[in-house]
Amino acid sequence: MRTRDLHTMAETFDLLIKNAVVVNQDGEGERDIAVKDGRIAALGGSIDASLAGEVIDARGLHVLPGVIDTQVHFREPGATHKEDLESGSRAAVMGGVTAVFEMPNTNPLTTSAERLAEKVALGRHRMHCDFAFWVGGTRANVDDIPELERLPGAAGIKVFMGSSTGDLLVEDDAGVAAILSKTRRRAAFHSEDEFRLRDRQGERIPGDAASHPVWRDAEAALMCTKRLVRIAHETGARIHVLHISTADEMDFLKDHKDVASCEVTPHHLTLSDEDYATLGTKLQMNPPVRSKAHREGIWKGLQQGVADIFGSDHAPHTLEEKAKEYPASPSGMTGVQTLVPIMLDHVSKGRLTLARFVDMTSAGPARLFGIAMKGRIAVGYDADFTVVDLKRTETITDGWIASKCAWTPYDGKSVTGWPVGTIVRGRRVMWENELVTPSNGEPVLFGEALPR
Repeated sequence: MRTRDLHTMAETFDLLIKNAVVVNQDGEGERDIAVKDGRIAALGGSIDASLAGEVIDARGLHVLPGVIDTQVHFREPGATHKEDLESGSRAAVMGGVTAVFEMPNTNPLTTSAERLAEKVALGRHRMHCDFAFWVGGTRANVDDIPELERLPGAAGIKVFMGSSTGDLLVEDDAGVAAILSKTRRRAAFHSEDEFRLRDRQGERIPGDAASHPVWRDAEAALMCTKRLVRIAHETGARIHVLHISTADEMDFLKDHKDVASCEVTPHHLTLSDEDYATLGTKLQMNPPVRSKAHREGIWKGLQQGVADIFGSDHAPHTLEEKAKEYPASPSGMTGVQTLVPIMLDHVSKGRLTLARFVDMTSAGPARLFGIAMKGRIAVGYDADFTVVDLKRTETITDGWIASKCAWTPYDGKSVTGWPVGTIVRGRRVMWENELVTPSNGEPVLFGEALPR
């Protein structure tokens, strides 16, 4: 028998990552990771390289559990001129993200079993990362919620209490209570008080995007979050408050962790209302980027452990759409590709520990939403890894952005900490800023919604 035949027979693993600093729930240290059939098969100090079909020498690099971004808008179906599931997921893996939860405010809306199944079919083996889809909660589908939130590929129920992009809106207490009385999984909310937003529309100044946070003020966010928490207590439901934008909400939510988890975004942690002067409508988001005082309050909530996870709220629009005069300009910016480098830059500056970053991008999402076999580096789990170089300094540019809209509010920003590789279920999808494997995305599995 030839030497090559003997070697092939001896192979035990599909992939071996050697000499990496592995960051996990038990701390960080140098160890090897072996992968077989898309799952982690062994962890050890020194695994024989001859036992693997592919070997990655990750000396000098850190291997993190795959980053999970639980709030993205990939616009398909309905607005694929600015993003679709393929392009959005390509941006995700280029930025080190291994799984995403995509939002329901598409056209048509994702509010039925049929629409959800269509999106799952559109994503399977076309998206570059794994995926799940939020299902929109409405007055019309409230009786179907117990079934909808447990369907294959469903991340749970998402409700808009304040108007944003799309046609999903349940602004009144009775409508929210009806939905939460039916949910059994954690439901996600866009929390801005629609009644206050309507009353304050006159605060918008045509041509001045800096008036956006004046119109959609901090009180609109706090009022709605207080209402939402009260309804959650009354219905015995679990809620997740998306994209916290105020110091006041952070201070309020610390006393309601029994029912409420919350998300913070890189843009609310990095930018401030002073940036409207240079970014204009590119900074326009719902809820808005606010003052430095609010930004510092969000950081305090993060550092005190009130914030549970990071989400990008990736919400792309074309430059032509963004160039419309405010308030005709749409709200939203890219973010899925820049989540990892922006937050690793905060790690490099000492505002965030690497362990906390890992908790908020992998273990945290898995814990909150009951994700099966993702969120940590452990034998039996999916071999999802975000490989980073913590010492590498790069400049984020519009040209690097893989989203169809091809721009970022961080164009020209230098960061330290960079995604070198994205590995999804043992397949090296991105390496050194290049896609290296065909798309093979699959629906994320959930413990509360396993296939039957």
